[in-house]
Amino acid sequence: MTDSIMSKAATMEIPINSNGDTGTLPEDDSLEQAAKLQWSLNEKDLQQVMVSGPNLNETNIVSGGYGGTAEGIIPTSSIKGPAVCYNSEFNKRIPVTGIGSGMHHSSSSSSMTAEEATRGVAVEKLELMKKWGLNTYKCTKQMISERFGRGSRTVDLELEAQIEVLRDTKRKYENVLRLARALTNHFYSMVQTQHALGDTFADLSQKSPELRDEFGYNAETQKLLCKNGETLLGAINFFVSSINTLVNKTMEDTLMTIKMYENARLEFDAYRSDLEELSMGPRDAVAMARIDTAQQQYQVHKDKYERLRSDVTIKLKFLEENKVKVMHKQLLLFHNAISAYFAGNQQQLEQTLKQFNIKLRPPGADKPSWLEEQ
Repeated sequence: MTDSIMSKAATMEIPINSNGDTGTLPEDDSLEQAAKLQWSLNEKDLQQVMVSGPNLNETNIVSGGYGGTAEGIIPTSSIKGPAVCYNSEFNKRIPVTGIGSGMHHSSSSSSMTAEEATRGVAVEKLELMKKWGLNTYKCTKQMISERFGRGSRTVDLELEAQIEVLRDTKRKYENVLRLARALTNHFYSMVQTQHALGDTFADLSQKSPELRDEFGYNAETQKLLCKNGETLLGAINFFVSSINTLVNKTMEDTLMTIKMYENARLEFDAYRSDLEELSMGPRDAVAMARIDTAQQQYQVHKDKYERLRSDVTIKLKFLEENKVKVMHKQLLLFHNAISAYFAGNQQQLEQTLKQFNIKLRPPGADKPSWLEEQ
């Protein structure tokens, strides 16, 4: 209603005579009444009109009346700060409330959501820390009780014997691996010495005419021994690599599963002892609730213990089969290569490497390239 009155008052045309003087308007009284009626609206009516009217962000302020050009259109979305209504008659600004409250509500909602998410993460971490502390306390208590002979522990005699055999086997295989590496290092030094000795004999055969043949024979012998030694080194390195994989990967993986099984056994016994202590206590409502919780925890750890025990049993079985297969092949290779080398049978030594698909590295393969050195 106010918009229509203001538009009418703002766009009334003022007639001008030929001399440029304004004439008397018969509608002066009506304009004065319209102006008084316009500003007689109180603040409450003005707010209701603006709320029920179009959105300020979607309206334009028109300058120059209905006949104004597009240059006089100012989009209100570019106006910053609080919205006000200017009263030219009384020379004061009337603040308009309620504008921008949606944006403030949106920002406050997003901040509350972020705060709730942060609080949820903190509560979750606190719960995990609480569970970890309680579980550590129970397991430590059970471990101390077992060590001092006051607590009982679950024992699988057959499985424990197999685990002990595996640990003893691993210690012995580690000793074999250590000795085989020592043999490789010593033999490599011998081969390098034979290579240097052969070069020296060859040089002397050129500089000593009277002993040319003798130095030449020894040079050829040392070169042949060096070549066969490099072939034997290839076989020994393959043997060491296979034993290292068996000991430090296959056996170690099984022992890691065994360690998890032993931890699960300790947790299972800890919660079993806790349930037994609660079952021997009073039977009131609070105690029954604690017994039910302990029973659930006991069942969870029992299932975990039985699952890991089954995993250990299966891995021990496969490990034994794999160990026999690998060691049968590697021991045969080691025997044939050593026998052929010390018998001086170069053809048999090369045939042994072909039989086990061993490829020798060319000389200088261990040296890094210039690009790797950069």
